[in-house]
Formats: sequence, C-alpha cells, structure tokens
Amino acid sequence: MTPTLIDITMITGLDVTSSANPMSLNTKNQYDFRTKSIGGWSGYVAEYMGTGSVTSREHIAFLLMWLEKFLFYGSSCGATTNWQFIAEALESKRQFPLGKILLGYLYQMLNNASAKIAVGSVVGVGGPWWLLQT
Repeated sequence: MTPTLIDITMITGLDVTSSANPMSLNTKNQYDFRTKSIGGWSGYVAEYMGTGSVTSREHIAFLLMWLEKFLFYGSSCGATTNWQFIAEALESKRQFPLGKILLGYLYQMLNNASAKIAVGSVVGVGGPWWLLQT
C-alpha cells in the first residue's frame, strides 16, 4: 500500500484540496542565493542572517532552509535552491497545494530508489522517507 493524499492530510495537515495550480508558481526565482562552496548549513545561515527586522530575502532564505532540512529532507549537506519556488510562494502567502507537491516528490523518490535497487546501486538517503515511517 502506498501513501495517498488523504494520508498526507492526516499525517502532515498540509493542504491537498487547493484549486491553485502548482505549475503556476514562479519558475524564475525572485532572489539569487549562493549555496555552493558556502560551508554547509552554518555558512548558509551566516551568509543570510541579518540583524534588525526580517527582510523578505531573509524570510525566504529561512523557509528554503526549513523546507530542505525538515520537509523534503535533501540529500546534500548544505542548502540548495531546489525548493525556492515553494519558499517564495509561502513568503508571499500564496495558496498552493503543498501536500500534493510533497506526495509527488515522495513518489519520485520511490521511483528513483526502485530503479537504483533494480541495478544494484546504492540508494541515497535524501528525500521524505519520514512519510513512510509514520
């Protein structure tokens, strides 16, 4: 048995009913974030943490880190911009079906893992495996 949209709602409480089309989210990023050769997560935080009021850029940088580390669980040891379009949508308070995106990514991860197992390759640790463990 595989996870369904109802499972995503029950486990995470994320929106799966929004009529918003996730493909209508910005494909061009609002900000450029340097993520390569920055020194992992601590370097990323040091680079994008400011003082005083939180700017839109800082908020997106935080959301990007949170999405990568805790929701989509990236396989890298540092930040990427893979989920920046979601961070920007969250920051601008746009409605979109985050639960559907998460479930789609879970199925993509399972497909990649199955293909690697079939040829005897090592399966990477990145991805939302936590959804299958609940």
